[in-house]
Formats: sequence, structure tokens, C-alpha cells
Amino acid sequence: MKQEFDSLIMQIAEYAANTVIKSSEAYSTARLCLYDALACACLATVFPECQRLIGPVVGGEIMDDGVRVPATKYELNPVEAAFNIGLLIRWLDYNDTWLAKEWAHPSDNLGAILAVGDYVSRVRRDKGQSELLMGDILTAMIKAYEIQGVLALENSFNSIGLDHVILVKIASTAVATAMAGGSKEMIANAISHAFVDGQALRTYRHSPNTTSRKSWAAGDATSRAVWLAQLALRGEVGIPTALTAERWGFYDVYFDGKPLVVNREFSSYVIENILFKGQFPAEYHGQTAIEAALKLYEAVKFKWDSIDRIEIRTQEPAVRIINKTGELHSRSDRDHCLQYMIAVALSFGEVTAEHYDDHYARDPRIDALRKKMNVTEDKNFTKDYYDSEKRSIANAIKIFFNDGTSTEEVVVEYPLGHPRRRKECLSLLESKYHRQFMTHFTPEQYTKLIALYEDQQALESTPVSEFMSLLVKP
Repeated sequence: MKQEFDSLIMQIAEYAANTVIKSSEAYSTARLCLYDALACACLATVFPECQRLIGPVVGGEIMDDGVRVPATKYELNPVEAAFNIGLLIRWLDYNDTWLAKEWAHPSDNLGAILAVGDYVSRVRRDKGQSELLMGDILTAMIKAYEIQGVLALENSFNSIGLDHVILVKIASTAVATAMAGGSKEMIANAISHAFVDGQALRTYRHSPNTTSRKSWAAGDATSRAVWLAQLALRGEVGIPTALTAERWGFYDVYFDGKPLVVNREFSSYVIENILFKGQFPAEYHGQTAIEAALKLYEAVKFKWDSIDRIEIRTQEPAVRIINKTGELHSRSDRDHCLQYMIAVALSFGEVTAEHYDDHYARDPRIDALRKKMNVTEDKNFTKDYYDSEKRSIANAIKIFFNDGTSTEEVVVEYPLGHPRRRKECLSLLESKYHRQFMTHFTPEQYTKLIALYEDQQALESTPVSEFMSLLVKP
């Protein structure tokens, strides 16, 4: 008798294979997510630390009719391309975000989605078959966002030391297999292997071991997803009880036998409620802190030496993840340090990707200000963070001076890019991709990319290979 697959694996496979997405809001938001992610990728290519990691594993190993890596000249095999695209999108911690019991960055999945989409389209075109269209890319995005985000709602992988990129691997594996023409059974086979894979530890996200691996971990997960999808498409059998097998299954090994909790149907909820980073390239729990600090910039400008202390109230996740004292060793350390973000905002009146570089980190004001900061958890901020209706991500800052005076306390509850402030953020997001596309592509490429963004129907009907050709570095 053939063994039945675990119910969650089949639920994900059924959704990836057969669910029809009917929400126009989901498709419109997916278009914005796509362009935002591509803008992040473009910007990342100018940073030397990122440049040294992109390209083929073996120098000069370029694949004819391979996958185009945005804002570069590389054409690579799909597995390598997924790593490159995922790395570029994630490098600056500037792409979209999802915060629940487990935080996530669903646009990380675009590494796999664009790699498989471009490869499958070019293979089909060369065979005289119909290509995948950009509408298929948006559908895959909606589904990957949903799988990753729903699994994150009630399950904390961080609490047991696993990195959240496990969810990128699972979601990308499901949609990559489906995009390449895999059946529901093939998708289930591939997903089962994603669950039994060795999973990444969070070591590289936390002091004193914070390194640039946190910026390529998502690319690693998407490339593995593409590889697992290819194995399933070649007929590799799955592991039906990958989750529930006694002693050796995922639940027994990682969760003391407790199953993952999924309390809502897979639909298009996650992408419709996604969080954007329209202004600040920084870890999301600190976004409102930067905004609060910028509101105080005029009050402290040229008075930095007169500051006695800076009191910061924040939510528990920020205390746990980005509350750092002592030496910061790299930009990867700095963009996950609440105190550093605030110090930069108070020193320069802005926070850009460049502010995490060594040149800015050497400014004496930054460490001097960091030493004057006290970070405490506000229980009400934490409560509202986990409230399913509010989902606020609040920070509050008050500055005290040596003469006994102080500023007002500035409280910011919802960051720019939160669903409650989505409209306020749209112009920032549009400026973000306009600026990057103008910088990295020819006027003709730029004009075509913007025209497609402004016409949803035209974008969805564009062949993937044609769209990807617009992203090649001139």
C-alpha cells in the first residue's frame, strides 16, 4: 500500500499546483513587490562586498541561454542564478518584510521564481512552445509569499535556533516545482526533501557572530529549492512522513513532537498585507526608531556633545534581535543594531545603505551616542506588536541634555510601508525603483520597464524572457 504524505505537505502542494488566485489586489501588490525587489538588487550591485560573491562558482563558467541575473551581465544555470538573484535582493536588508511569530522576507523567494521562470521560458521558446508570462511570475510570488507567511504566523523557528530561511526554502521549492511543470505529487516530493534538509542555524544573525552570511542565506535557500525541484522533476521520490515520522521526522527532531500550526487557508492574505521598506535600509524592528530619531534631528543638531542620555522604548523582538552594545565589526553588524541606526539618524539627518560602511562607522559621534543610549522593553509595545489587529512595530525616543532639559518623547507606532501607511509610502517606493532603473539601465530599458509597471495587463502578458532581457546590464 502506497504511503500517504503528511497532510501539511499535501496542503502546500495542492495550493501550489491548483489554487487559482482571484484577488486583483494581490496581483497589483505583487507587481509593486517585484519592482521594489529589483530596485534592491540593482542597488546591491554597487557594493564591493556584494560584488565578490556574485557570478558563477567557477570563474568564466557562463551558460549559453542561461538565466539573466538582474543588473549584471551574467547568464548562469538556474541553481547558481537563484543564489545570485536571492543574494542581490536581500543584501542591503531593504526588501519587503513579514512579521509574525517568525519574521520573514518573502521577496527572497524571487531568487528561485525569476531563475526558474527565465530558464523554463527560454527552453520553451527554443522548442517553439509557449513561454511563461510575467503573470505566471506574479502568481508564483503570491503563492510563495503565502506559504512562507502563513507558516510564519503561528510557528517560531527562531525560538529553537533555526533561521527563518527554512521558510524560503519550503515556499520556493513548492512554487519552483510547479512553475517547471511538476505535478502535485512531484511538488509534494520536493517539499518533503526541503523539510528533511539540514536547516540553517541563526548563529550568523546574532552578536558576536553577525556576518554577511545573513545577506546571502536567502540566496542559498532559493538555490537549494531550485535544486530540489529539479530532482523531483527527474522522478526522485519523496519522503511521505518527513514531518510526522517517529523519532526521525521534522516534528520530533525540532519541535518535541508538536506539529506546525496552520490556522488559515492558503490564499493571498500575506502579499496583501506585506510590509515595505520605502525609506530606510535597516532591520524592520528599528524602522520606527529611525523615523523618531529623524524627527529629533533638528533638536540635537550641533548639540551632540551636550547630550546626557537617550532613552529608547521598544518592543521585545527589537530588544532580542537588534539591541547591541560594544564593538560592531561589519555592515552586517551595523544594519542589525538599533543603537547604530538611531545614532546615524541623529548624526546625519538621514539613513542610507552607505551609512553602514566603515567610512561612516568611524565617525566619532556614532559610538559616542551609542554609549549614551538605554534600551528598554515597553510591554504595551510588545502587546500591540503581537496583536493580530494592530500589528504595530513601535519605538519611542526621548533625549536628555546635560543642563537638565530634554526633548519631547517621539513615539512612532507604525512604520512607513505598513498596511496602515501604505499610501504614504507609495511615492517613496516608486522613487526607489525609478532611481535605480535610471542609474543601472539604458534610457530604452528604463522606459520599457516603467511602461510595464504602469500597465498591469501589459506586464502580465509579457513573456518572462523578454522581461528579463530588460534587466541585463548594458
